[in-house]
Formats: sequence, C-alpha cells, structure tokens
Amino acid sequence: MIEPIGNQYVVARPVYSVNAFGEEHKKTPRHHKTFLYHLKNYCRCSTQKAKKIFLSLFPIASWLPAYRVKEWLLSDIVSGISTGLVAVLQGLAFALLVTIPPGYGLYAAFFPVITYFFLGTSRHISVGPFPVLSMMVGAAVARVASDAGATAELSTGSAENGTVDDQRKIMVAASITVLSGIIQLLLGVLKIGFVVIYLSESLISGFTTAAAIHVLVSQLKFMLQLTVPAHTDPFSIFKVLESIFTQIEKTNIADLVTSVIILLVVFVFKEINQRYKNKLPVPIPIELIVTVIAAGVSYGCNFEQKFNVAVIGNMSLGFQPPITPSVQVFQDTIGDCFGIAIVGFAVAFSVASVYSLKYDYPLDGNQELIALGVSNIFTGAFQGFAGSTALSRSGVQESTGGKTQIAGLISAIIVLIVIVAIGFLLQPLQKSVLAALALGNLKGMLMQFAEIGRLWRKDKYDCFIWIMTFIFAVVLGLGLGLAASVAFQLLTIVFRTQFPKCSTLANVGRSNIYKNRKDYSDMYEPEGVKIFRCPSPIYFANIGFFKQKLTDAVGFNPLRILRKRNKALKKIRKLQKQGLLQVTPKGFICTADGLKDSDEELDNHQIEELDQPINTTDLPFEIDWNASLPLNILVPKISLHSLILDFSAVSFLDVSSMRGLKMILQEFIRIKVDVYIVGTDDDFIDKLVRCEFFDDEVTDSIFFLTIHDAVLHILMKKDYNTSKFSSSQEKEMKSDFTINTNGGLRNRECLVPVETKF
Repeated sequence: MIEPIGNQYVVARPVYSVNAFGEEHKKTPRHHKTFLYHLKNYCRCSTQKAKKIFLSLFPIASWLPAYRVKEWLLSDIVSGISTGLVAVLQGLAFALLVTIPPGYGLYAAFFPVITYFFLGTSRHISVGPFPVLSMMVGAAVARVASDAGATAELSTGSAENGTVDDQRKIMVAASITVLSGIIQLLLGVLKIGFVVIYLSESLISGFTTAAAIHVLVSQLKFMLQLTVPAHTDPFSIFKVLESIFTQIEKTNIADLVTSVIILLVVFVFKEINQRYKNKLPVPIPIELIVTVIAAGVSYGCNFEQKFNVAVIGNMSLGFQPPITPSVQVFQDTIGDCFGIAIVGFAVAFSVASVYSLKYDYPLDGNQELIALGVSNIFTGAFQGFAGSTALSRSGVQESTGGKTQIAGLISAIIVLIVIVAIGFLLQPLQKSVLAALALGNLKGMLMQFAEIGRLWRKDKYDCFIWIMTFIFAVVLGLGLGLAASVAFQLLTIVFRTQFPKCSTLANVGRSNIYKNRKDYSDMYEPEGVKIFRCPSPIYFANIGFFKQKLTDAVGFNPLRILRKRNKALKKIRKLQKQGLLQVTPKGFICTADGLKDSDEELDNHQIEELDQPINTTDLPFEIDWNASLPLNILVPKISLHSLILDFSAVSFLDVSSMRGLKMILQEFIRIKVDVYIVGTDDDFIDKLVRCEFFDDEVTDSIFFLTIHDAVLHILMKKDYNTSKFSSSQEKEMKSDFTINTNGGLRNRECLVPVETKF
C-alpha cells in the first residue's frame, strides 16, 4: 500500500505475526524511509531545535536563570573557598606526579573549572588534577621527554622559568593534555560516550588501586629526597623500587621525618572527618593547616640551607603564555592519550553519577565528554596537565554545602589569587610535604583492597577482573595495563557465554511455572519429556558446549542412536529380502541360524548413510525400537519422546551456530523425538527465516510462546495419550495442569491442543 509521510509517499508493507493458536495478527507497518529522508530530517532546523541544541551545549543557560540567590549563594561561597584551598594544595602535589615544577599544577587546578562551569552538566563535581591521571601523564612524560631525539623540538621554551629539562617536560605534558582533550571532544561530538561501558566498576576499582600503588612508589623519592631515574617500560615499578633501595643510605632525614609527621597527621584528621562528618559543620581543612605550618617552619628555620631539603622554589606570579602543542608528541603518545581520555571521563562520570542520583538531576554523558575535552584543551594550551575530578575534592565541595558550579567558580577564584598574588608564600614549602599530602589522598583508593573479599562472595568473575586488572596495571604500567585489563574483561564475557550454566527444568507445584529441578523439592517432570534451558546467546564458540550439555541432560547421543538404528535397519532389510524374517504380534521371528553380518559390511565405509533419516516405508511392518529385535540386534532404548528447548534467554544466534543447531534438531527428529523451542522473540525467528533454517524436517511449527504451552500440547497429542498412558493417568495429568500459580482452577479451554505456528 502507499502511505503519505510529510510531502512524500513511501511503501509500507504489512507485517504479520502468528500467535500460539495459529491466528495471524497484523503488526504496525514499518515505513521504509530512505537515507535522504533521514538526512533531511536531521538537518532540518527550527527555533525549538536550535534552542534545544544551545541548551545541550551550554547547560549553564538552563540552570543559572533558576539560581536561588538567597538560598544557595552563601553555601556556594563557603563551599568554593574550602574547595579552592584543597585544589591549590592538590594541584601543587599532583604536579610532582607529572614530574613538572609544582607551580604548573595551579594552572591544572584553574582552567578546567572555568570551562566546566559553562559546559558541564554536573552541579557538584570539582574538576581538576586527579592522581591517577597525573600518574598516567607523568609516565608518558618520562618516556617521551627522555628521548634525546626530541630534545631539539621540545626545548622551545627558555630556561628563564626553569631548566631546559623542565621546559621539555612541560611541553610534553601540555601536548598530551591537548591531544587527550581532542579525543574526548571528538568522542562527545560523535556521541560515542558509551565507550565507558567497557570499563566496569571492578576494572576501575582495580585500576585506580594499582595507580595508587604507582603514586605511592613515585612519591618515595621526594619523601626520601633521592635521585631516581625515570622508568616507563613494563616492570618499571620494580626498577624504581630497586633504585630506591640501592641508595637508601642517601636518605635526607629531615625530609623523611617531615613527610612521616605530615602523613600521620593527615591520616588522623581525615579519619576524624570521616567518623564525625555528621557532627562537624565543615570538614577540618587539615591539608591547609599543615601546609601553612610547614611552610612557616621551613622559612623560619631555613630548612633549605640547614638540612639541604628540596623546596618548591621560585614560583613566578601570573600566567605563562599559551604554547603550541608538539605534533611529534601527538604521534608518540596517541595510545597514552586515548587511555588518559577514557579513564578521565570514566572517573568523572562515575563520580558525577553518584551526585546526580542523590540530588535528582539529569546528567548527559556525551556533554560531559565535550566539557572535559574543552577543559583539557584549554588547560594544555596554558601549560597545565590533564585532569578529571578527585573524589576527595568533590566530596569537600558537596559536603560543605555546594549547590551548583558557582562553588566551582569561587574555588577557581581562590586558585587565581594564589597564582597572581600569594604564590610566593609557598616557595619555602618542602616537596616532601607535597608528597605526603599526595599520599594522604590515596587512602580511599588503597582501601579498595577490601573489594576482593566482597567480589569473591558476590561474583568470582568480577573478582578475577579486579585482581588481574591490578596485576596488569602494576606490572605492565598504567597504559599497557589498562589495555590488557579491558581485553581480559572482554575475555571473561566470552567465557561466561561460551560455558553457560545450562539447566534442566521441571514443573513447580503442578503450576505453569518451570524452574531448575535442582532448586526445588516439589517438582514434576512429565514422563518422556525433557525441558532444557540455555541462559546465554548461542554462537560459534559455544555451540559445541551447548550440544554436549544437551546430550548430558537427555542421557544419550542422538547421532549414536540414529546410526545404531540405521545399522539395525540394514540387517532387518537384508533378512526380510531373504525371507528369513517373520513378524508376529509378539515381535520378530528369525528363521536363520548363525547368520552374521559384520559391522564393516554394514558400514560399507559410508558413515554419512547412517546419519540420514530412518526410512521404513519399504517395509510391510513398523519397527518398535524399544522392543526386542531379531538376532539380538542391540539398539539403545530411549524413553524420551519430546524435548523442549527454552530459548527465552538466547538473545542472538549467529550463522555458524545456526547450522549446528539445525543438525542437533535433525538428529533428535530422526530418532522420533519431537523438539519444541519456546520463548524466542520475533527477531530471532525472522533471522531463521532469512537464513532458510526451515525445511521438511525442521519446520516452523516447533515454536511455542511458553514452556507450559508446549507441555500442554505434548500431553494432549492423541497418539501420545493412546500409546503412553492409561485413561486414569491421562485424567490425573490433565487435572494437575489445570492448577495455576495461585492454586485456583484454570479454564479448561486451555487444554485445547495448541498448534503453534510462526
């Protein structure tokens, strides 16, 4: 038929479905729209559509006009000040992980907040430096910046604000950040933020825990003030530990004592903040307190001169001019940047999701990618490094009363004040103090080791993912470790589907409910009927496993039975042609003595003939394969006459497994075992039709909507009732199956034979 759509006319063909009683029903027509139609519809612009696009790209335009100044402003100011102070210290501390001067960490704490204020959809997360990302950037910086061949191109800056080596590392870190931002921006524009679904909670937990171990090891050289060469290849963490322990006697005692004291104080007060968070109006800003005290003591006692401790040193006021990223670094670090982009988005989105659920507001994953991408591009252009969100910093912003990203904007102003005005006050601060502060923020990630026991009790596959991710990330490094972890996680999915937990079902309490017969006591299984359930897709990798489990469930191999019967049929035909076989009501009578046919003669080296359907049309009698045969011909006897395959959990079937499934069905059908498939959807059956699955043996009448429909159909077959059961048994079974799940009587009309046909 021809139906109008807009100004066009398209052909709409009716699609029919057939219910369990063979009745056809017309589905809603599916319009065959052309690609040009979709393109025109997508490119069509209207005022409403333009407004929707603008609000999606700039979420601030939707929430800022509704901002409650009297109710929220004071809370956002208090939250912003607290978050800004934490951001300053974390920016300085995490810059050490990137192996660049600490002052550049302030840029990483400032620029992302400004861009996210306009583009982000979360109202509570605090974007900026994150220890795992800083560690990943630092690993790439150490590898690329140490390349002697890149020195000429990367040393574009002067040594005015640091050594040439520092300028080279700053250039590499900035270039990596820009490329990571570009990748995130492209993923957001192309709306493929779903890539984060390949990073499960177990994988992220194991990866961040491994990253915390890397951070811990990397900060030891600052706490001990040792010169440790950079190692970025696999097993680098062990090389760093070896380098530290071989020169442990060179430890600066003043730095060690200072860092240990700071670490203990931070841990104690963080525990107090956690335990009494409901009683404290705001968390105790212990990082700020110890930083001010440590800087004052270091300056007053002149630690740098007396004890030769390493301090932050010169911090120039104001911003550095923007730089042009290095294309050579892009080429050398594309793999690292992709991992940084994905991990940064995954962490930020997971934290943002917690607060969006808590405060009930929408979160757009693709827009989050765009916001983080633009943030990293701007941050890298102004010589910062890649960021995401730190759980501790976001927790401060939310727990101190932050309502919107106005709090984030206030925190950026605090960082700005430090950059342009008071940064010089931090110059005497020891680097060991920053290292201790960085380690103090790892408590939450290190406590994730407790996940192993919890996951082992809940899901052993997830537990293995956590453990292997941790091992891969520690041993191979964060970049290769992430890739290997994702590959292992996908491999576990293959294992889960390749070796599914198939089961045999039975009726529960004479109802229409069928469950695993091992799980319930009052189970009823009709005689001669087997119900087999496969809880996973069937594809090329598990079709063999599926066949083996099905064979184990029914208790025999149908192909072996078929071959035995065909061999016996050859012998019976030979005896019948020779006139040596008589058939009586009691069975076969053979008049030959000592007639023997070897298996080799019967095989005739043509096994494929034995796999063909059993054809007895040329014989003047029917053969009962469960009765005694002449000449003591041995054929295994089977009591199964009906097999029901529950495919309600089979989501797809590929072409390779389709051929295997058809062979399995044919083998059962050829030995007179009726096969029924239940629970499939329309797409499943449509695919079978397209692939020409059905023929004279395997017909489309084997499909039923539910297991109960198939069981009722089997019980009500006339030949089944007359040959297998007495009238009393038949009556009892019918009455059993007329009871529904609530114990009431069902309508007797449900016992009408169901000839389901799709």
